[in-house]
Amino acid sequence: MKYLRMFKVKRDEWLASALMLLTTICLHALVIARNYDLFTQTNRGHWNVFINNFTISGFDPITYSMVTYWEANYNVYRHPLLSFMVWPLSQLDKWLTDLTGLNLVQFIVAVPLLLCAFYAYIFTYRTFRDVIRLRRFDSAVLAQMLFTFAYVMVATVVPDHFCVSMFLLVFTIYIAGMKIQSGRQFKIWQTVLLFFVTAGVTLSNGIKTYIYSLFTNGRKFFRLKYFLFAVLLPAALIWGFARWEYRTFVLPKELARNEAAAKKRAENTRKMYEAFKDTTSIKGSEEIRKAFNAGLQRRAEEKQRNDSKRAWNKHTGKPMGKGEFMNWTDGTTSRAETAVENLFGESIQLHPDYLLQDTLRSRPVIVRYRWAANYVVEGLLVLLFAVGIWYGRRSRFLWMALCGFAFDMALHLGLGFGINEVYIMGAHWLFVIPFAIGFLLKGARDSKAEPWLRAALVLLTAWLMGYNMTLFIGYLV
Repeated sequence: MKYLRMFKVKRDEWLASALMLLTTICLHALVIARNYDLFTQTNRGHWNVFINNFTISGFDPITYSMVTYWEANYNVYRHPLLSFMVWPLSQLDKWLTDLTGLNLVQFIVAVPLLLCAFYAYIFTYRTFRDVIRLRRFDSAVLAQMLFTFAYVMVATVVPDHFCVSMFLLVFTIYIAGMKIQSGRQFKIWQTVLLFFVTAGVTLSNGIKTYIYSLFTNGRKFFRLKYFLFAVLLPAALIWGFARWEYRTFVLPKELARNEAAAKKRAENTRKMYEAFKDTTSIKGSEEIRKAFNAGLQRRAEEKQRNDSKRAWNKHTGKPMGKGEFMNWTDGTTSRAETAVENLFGESIQLHPDYLLQDTLRSRPVIVRYRWAANYVVEGLLVLLFAVGIWYGRRSRFLWMALCGFAFDMALHLGLGFGINEVYIMGAHWLFVIPFAIGFLLKGARDSKAEPWLRAALVLLTAWLMGYNMTLFIGYLV
């Protein structure tokens, strides 16, 4: 009951959180209406229908397919428990489909997304109030600022895991911040529970849970009992589970698909050879076979040239090495342009050109803004972020949040994981920006600069809300 009471909304939280929730509900309604007639049908091939028709940036509607017809379709190494977390939703969808004759998957998925968005806002607000110790108005402005960032706004309404991840990360960092303030540490069972939930959704979230535990527990993090049972054992268990999940659910399907594809290729090749043999003027079976193989080689080279021009290939950089996991890296995409146009650009302010298009379909990796005002806003936010870090340089809480941010930057800008669409991962780290700005506000308290800084933050939030909301709604309708 003690921990459940954390989810009770306080009196001073209702107004701002209700306005955020109402806005998110309206956006959900537009997203659902966009494909309602098609997605509610029950007699269509679900996977292809969802993948081909849900087009909001690089977000994948895998959850729609999973809830409609359950199977382990998430990448089991990156999302080891997520398939099983959506299983209850799949059972609910099956029951409602039998009851109504409609696939209500969009409504079913929207409910947990709304809950996660709502409580992500609540715990963001509480972090400003209870951990950083800001005034109510300043806390509400900075919490609202986070939800006006482009890819926080979008993540709250798309059927992907990013909104869930943001809630879990904000919730965990809030608990860690409160423990740091009171001088308490994470208990073993608390760390294990948070790790399994966060890492189960996305493995990198589990690393951040350990980062937060390290800053909260300090040297006690490395005590044998805690390190063995709260860190090593859960990490080994979830990795072992991911390997079991791959061998049990994924590998048999991969082998079956590969075998079926190989049989189909062999049959097509045989038919092509028979047709070639019947129409060619070449004599001799050996000469016919050589000519046919040369033709196959030319067609393969032509296909390779054509594929290299397609967006899904052209917009993906070269990996840093070969292997099961090194293939996810990218060593060639420009880091400087990515940081300006995507990391601190598209993540926060949508580009009106190629609006919410997918880099694997039509959007170039680098898109530039039409107006200098967008770069002014971006530069101002980065400046406030940097100055906030300076003002909060003695805060263990801020350094904890920044270490999580640094982990993301090492993953995306360092190794290049997902760098061609780094903005869609924004919900994993964008909350660190207003957290840092909160320390700037705290440092300016009761000074002559405070009202000017507050006014600037209100104007920035209003700009981001109006600009991103206008583009997003325009795209949806």
